[in-house]
Amino acid sequence: MFRRAFWFTAGAAAGVWATTKVNRQLKKLTPESLAAQAADKAVEAGHRLKDFALDVKTGMSQREDELNDALGLHQDPDRPDNVTALPGPRRLRAIQNDKTTPLNFSYNRNEDH
Repeated sequence: MFRRAFWFTAGAAAGVWATTKVNRQLKKLTPESLAAQAADKAVEAGHRLKDFALDVKTGMSQREDELNDALGLHQDPDRPDNVTALPGPRRLRAIQNDKTTPLNFSYNRNEDH
């Protein structure tokens, strides 16, 4: 008698446990749950992309500083932080050459035909 009662109780407990597991899995597969899971994954992916973009930006600024040091470019205090200036003599030469270049010329459309 006790043997049968034991196996009956064990079977009932296993049935309750299995039913609970199946119901949990079914709740995970409802459209609302799937939508919530997809939204969570999208938010997580967005955070990863943001972190990646910040890492890339940091690496770019470090590399830009290395290149500026290698090329002898320096920061001009009159300019914003993100704009570098050419060294003094080169900059003056570029400005002088720009002023001497003639910009007025006539264009004759009849020469195209």
